[in-house]
Amino acid sequence: QVQLVESGGGAIKAGGSLNLSCVASGADYSMYSMGWFRQPPGKEREGVAAIDSDGSTTYAESVKGRFIISKDNAKKILYLRMDNLKLEDTAMYYCAADPVDFGLAENPDVGDSMSQADFTYWGLGTEVTVFS
Repeated sequence: QVQLVESGGGAIKAGGSLNLSCVASGADYSMYSMGWFRQPPGKEREGVAAIDSDGSTTYAESVKGRFIISKDNAKKILYLRMDNLKLEDTAMYYCAADPVDFGLAENPDVGDSMSQADFTYWGLGTEVTVFS
């Protein structure tokens, strides 16, 4: 079992930056694939970024060049650095984990095909609101 707790959300003016964190506990975090998803108001949950146990990453096209996913295996923390935030980034952001890697080292361009079904464990989310 893996427990995930997100933090770092808030209200931010467009163009600003936020750093989301996700603290993991209950398993060998370093061996898991980790991801960030988001659910905008009234819309379905969508993948944002993922990172495999070897550190390989993938991003949704909408956030490439603006968001960076990273992790600290020793601290068991997953991060999402979000720069140049846009109104359309407003959403509830969720951290997710799964014991099976995506194989991102061989297939890095799968960010837009990330699915909730790819991840077994989920946090409760942290809300991000971008205003003009």
